[in-house]
Amino acid sequence: MGRSAGGASGGLSILPRVFGAILTAMVTPFDPDLRVDEAATVALANHLVQHGSDGLVMAGTTGEASTLTDDEKVALYRLAVREFGGRASIIAGTGSNDTAHSVHLTRLAAEVGVDAVLVVTPYYNRPPRAGIIGHVEAIAEVGVPVVLYNIPGRSGVNMEPDLIAELAQIPNVVSLKQANPDLAQCREVARATDLTIYAGNDDMLFPVLEMGGAGVISVASHLVGEEMSAIAEAARRGDLDEARRRDAALAELVVALFVTTSPILIKAALEMTGLIPSGRLRLPLVDATPVQRDILRSVLERQGILSRA
Repeated sequence: MGRSAGGASGGLSILPRVFGAILTAMVTPFDPDLRVDEAATVALANHLVQHGSDGLVMAGTTGEASTLTDDEKVALYRLAVREFGGRASIIAGTGSNDTAHSVHLTRLAAEVGVDAVLVVTPYYNRPPRAGIIGHVEAIAEVGVPVVLYNIPGRSGVNMEPDLIAELAQIPNVVSLKQANPDLAQCREVARATDLTIYAGNDDMLFPVLEMGGAGVISVASHLVGEEMSAIAEAARRGDLDEARRRDAALAELVVALFVTTSPILIKAALEMTGLIPSGRLRLPLVDATPVQRDILRSVLERQGILSRA
C-alpha cells in the first residue's frame, strides 16, 4: 500500500490522504412530502465539514441511493460540489447492478466535478469475476477516480483479495472501501496493492488505521466526527494506544446505530440531536421502533451527544 516516508519511530508512517481520513456517508434528509430537503442537506453537510469530516459521500447506501432517482442523485452531487468543493472531498455514489446505468451516472458525476465515485460490487445478479472486472473497467474509462466498494453483506458477492488486486491495476481505480469485516483479507489487499484503503464499517476504523489504511467511510461520523478524526490523527503520529482507547470509547455508539438496517437509526439520532428536521425514510425502509429509539436515546445521553445538541 502506498505510503510516504516519515512518521514516528516505531509507529505508522505518514498515511496517504487522497480524500482525507474521515469521509461521512451522508444521509439524505427528506421533507414532509419525501422530497430531498436541500436546505437540510446543506446545513447537515456544513456541520459535518466543521466537525471532523474531510469528505462527503453523496447518494451512497446511507444516503438511500436505492430509492433516489438519477435526477435526485445528480442534484445532490451538484449541491455538494457547489457548496463544499475545495473544503471537502466530494465522492458520488454511482454504482449499481447495471453497468450501463453506472457508467451513465459516473459521466454525470464527472461533469459536475466530483473528486471520485464510489462503485459498489454489482448486487443481485451476482456476476462472475470477469463480469466484475468488465463492470469496473467500463466505469473507470469515464476518467474519474474510482473507489471500489466491497460490501458482501449487501451485494451478496465478496471480492476476494486477488480480485481486488487485479482491479487495482485498472487505470483510475485508486481506493477501496472495505466493508468485509474479515481483517485478514483487508491486510492481504494492503500488502498486494497500492490502493488507499478505507474501513467500510465504523468498528473497523482502528484496525484499518493500524494496518496502514487511510481512514473510514463512516456513518457514526455524523455524530462523532471530531472524535474519529482524533483517532486517525493519533494513529498517524504513531500513538496507537491513544487511538485504540478513543476507538473503544465509541464502540457502544457504533453498536447502537446498527441494531437495525442503516440508515434508520442514524437518521433517528440526527433528528434527536436537531441536526436534521426529521428522520423520514422512503419505503421499504421504515422508522425506528419506540424501543429502538429509547435504547438509542440512552446511548446518546451516555456518550454526551445529546447534551451537545
